[in-house]
Amino acid sequence: MLSHVHIGVNDFGRALAFYGPVLERLGLVQRFCESGVPWAGWQVPGVARPLFLIGRPFDGQAASPGNGAMNALLADDRTTVDEVHALALRHGGSCEGLPGLRPQYHTNYYGAYFRDPDGNKLCVCCHGAA
Repeated sequence: MLSHVHIGVNDFGRALAFYGPVLERLGLVQRFCESGVPWAGWQVPGVARPLFLIGRPFDGQAASPGNGAMNALLADDRTTVDEVHALALRHGGSCEGLPGLRPQYHTNYYGAYFRDPDGNKLCVCCHGAA
């Protein structure tokens, strides 16, 4: 359904240091990194799409998070959700919701919420039973 997701960042080095460990723990590999542009992209190994991209906004203006915008990253299990949330906080992110069940979404929805160093809201979640 998705070709790619692009997250606007202001400090590319800081963003790369944040997203690298978080996305690696989710099993994604870096497809490219062009610090001169600057932008970088990750993907599931051996799969061309979708891509997860970070970079400066195309219009050259400062990146800013959208009100109500959030990207949710899929994890294989609840342990991965816990670990990714902790990694995000260790790499400059801020907590927007601790890991836990969210039965208001469905019985097995287990998620955690955080913001990257630029304020973009992200979720990491899994949908399977414990």
